Amino acid sequence: MEWNLEEGRPIYAQLVELIQMRIAAGQYAPGEKLPSVRELAAEAAVNPNTMQRAFAELERGGLIVTQRTNGRTVTEDEDRIREVRKSLAETHVRDFFDRMRSLGYSVSDIRDFVRE
Repeated sequence: MEWNLEEGRPIYAQLVELIQMRIAAGQYAPGEKLPSVRELAAEAAVNPNTMQRAFAELERGGLIVTQRTNGRTVTEDEDRIREVRKSLAETHVRDFFDRMRSLGYSVSDIRDFVRE
């Protein structure tokens, strides 16, 4: 998954969302050690302090855990991961419906469009 960052939105918030998506999609498995802040910051071409802020937010949200001797790992709480996955999916569906309605489609038109 690419680090496609958009203008006009806080970078740390986009990083949080992208890492959440990687965890929800299984790219980072429960209990897996995450790359270091510096490694991910370099990969995403962002300041390490920005990546650190994203990690702090993910930790507050219960998706990652800091272990003194082992760095940061993905939570092993699979229920929490499922909750985040569902929340991300709901957000994407809501955004999709909002965009389709802005194009003039009705809800029934959108359903027909998806079925096709």
